[in-house]
Amino acid sequence: MTTFSPEGRASARKRTLLGAKIIFNDGHSVFDCIVRNLSDTGALIHMENPLSAPNAFDLQLSDARLLPCEVRWRKINSMGVEFL
Repeated sequence: MTTFSPEGRASARKRTLLGAKIIFNDGHSVFDCIVRNLSDTGALIHMENPLSAPNAFDLQLSDARLLPCEVRWRKINSMGVEFL
């Protein structure tokens, strides 16, 4: 049975302010971004133009963790991703 956080998420998100990189195109394309909240299952990412990011990419956090992601939603300056 899956338990949900008060926001209805599968795991609670922690507020962060981490510099990160969106990496795609076999490592040939990189966008800088900021991770505003993070959980075991996903993240909220702020970047200048989320529409320019592909639907799936690797997120490299400032501590060198590399997390494969899939975009779940996009807004003007942010997007929500789920870790694969």
